This record gives sequence, C-alpha cells and structure tokens, in this order.
Amino acid sequence: MLKLERSWRDPRSRRGALVRLVLFVPLFRALEYLLFLAFGALGGGRLEGGAAFLSSGATLVAALLAGAALIVPVDRRRIGALGFAWTRQVPREVGLGVALGGAGIVAAVAVGVLLGTVSYTADGGTIAGWVRTLLFDAFVFAVAAAAEEAVFRGYGFQVLARSFGPVVATLGTSLLFALAHAGNPNVTQFALLNIFLAGVLLCVAYLRTMSLWFATAVHLGWNWTMASAFDLPVSGLGMFQTPLYEPVTRGAAWISGGSFGPEGGIAGTIGMLICLFALWRWVRIGVSSEMADLHPIALRAPLEKQ
Repeated sequence: MLKLERSWRDPRSRRGALVRLVLFVPLFRALEYLLFLAFGALGGGRLEGGAAFLSSGATLVAALLAGAALIVPVDRRRIGALGFAWTRQVPREVGLGVALGGAGIVAAVAVGVLLGTVSYTADGGTIAGWVRTLLFDAFVFAVAAAAEEAVFRGYGFQVLARSFGPVVATLGTSLLFALAHAGNPNVTQFALLNIFLAGVLLCVAYLRTMSLWFATAVHLGWNWTMASAFDLPVSGLGMFQTPLYEPVTRGAAWISGGSFGPEGGIAGTIGMLICLFALWRWVRIGVSSEMADLHPIALRAPLEKQ
C-alpha cells in the first residue's frame, strides 16, 4: 500500500503514471459516450454540421471531466493545471498560435501554386456569404481542435511527459494521433507520416507553454486556414465549402496531397517543418508565471511538498 500511495502522489513514478492512464482512458470513453447521447437528446444532431460538432463537443467535455477527476484528487492540482486556465497570456497565445498554424498552410499552398499542382477557379457566392462561412467554420474548427488537444495533449500526455519524459510522450502520442486518422477518406502512408509530424508540432506547442490554449490555436490556425481560407480538404474531409472560388489540384498527389488535402503531400510536410522551425527559433513564448504557479504535471521541476 505504501508503494501504491507513493506512486499516486509522485507524478514522476512510472507505475503511478500507468495506473492513472488505466483509470483515465475508460473514464474518458464512458463519459464521451454518455455525453454524446445526452447532446443528441438535446437536438444537437439537427444543427447544420451537427454530427461533427456534437462529436467534438462530447469529446472535449469528456476529456476535460476525466482529466479533472484525476488531477484534482490524485495529483493535487487545480483544474487549470490541465492547460485551459485563463491567464493574462491567453490572448497572446491564441493570436500567435492561429498566426503560426495559418502561416504553415500559407507556405504549403504557396509550394503547390509555385509547382503548378494547385490553382483556383471562380465559383458562385457573395462576399457576405464568404465572411459568414469563415466565421462559422472558425467556431466549428475551434471546438474540434480543442477536443483533439484535450485528448492527445491533455491529461494522458502530461502524465507520460512527466514520468517517461517529453520525447517518449511526444513520439507515443503523435503515433496515436496519426493512427486516429488512419480511417479518414483517401488516406495514404505519406499522409499518416504528416499527421504524425503534426502531432509532434502540437506537442512542442504545448510543452513550450504548458497551455492547451496555445496548442489549440496552432491546430485551429492550420485547419481553419486550410479548409475555410483555401477551401481544401482537411485530413481527407471535404465537408466544408467556401464560396467565391474553387481549388483545382493536378499532378502528383505526393506533392499537393491530392484529395486528402495538403497534409497528404510534400507541400504539407514543408508547411509543418516551417511551423516547427518558427516555434523553435522565432516565436517568443514560454510558460507564463500564472501557469507555472499551477504546477502542471508535465512541467519537470522539483516535486513540491504535498
């Protein structure tokens, strides 16, 4: 019992980390299922794009509830330590994150345009419709990005990062992140490699700040710019349509990504590498003092007395 007690209380214990993961995963999945049923009963599935939004909302709330159910009594941290605490740095983190993710996609599309694999033709619609589409899509993509970050960079990742180190946690969860997209339409091995790279980028974004706001913003900037601004498929999903123009892809899919979108080709790889380099070299951001005071599990500092 003494060893188990120490495992629970010391985030550096690998045995304790595995026990907490065994508890977290089924709790998260059970909550996700129950919330999906509850949201469906409230009529969320009848909204435009309601099925995807409903699924993302259930996943986000379930991941946060499951993480809170463990981080408060077991790790003796406040809920904000999970990464969604509101600090004075959040507006800056969100702005920088969206800009960084968006810049990566701009670079990816620029590669396609320069190589002649991506071009655009005129399409119907109005400027007002274009603005409404971008605003609506931003909301939908924000919830979806927050959900994936809460799952893949949330409590489970943070426990692994503290107990096994950030490299192991990053590689392991990025692999799971890629496998979670293995069933997407038009997926290829190249696409899965890029999704793995995206997972690495988002893990680094979290580790630089201990903020899920920042990781979510990078994720949002990438997906929203890709789907709404450039009207391209997101990880093989082409359910979003932007008025006024229509993309045309041609040539080798390994360059443009083809029907999977930029993430399926070398253009997406270049965009992600630019994001990683910018995050490492140019973006001046770190763990805020307010976040550090919450003692995030993944922050590998000397363990405070409990």
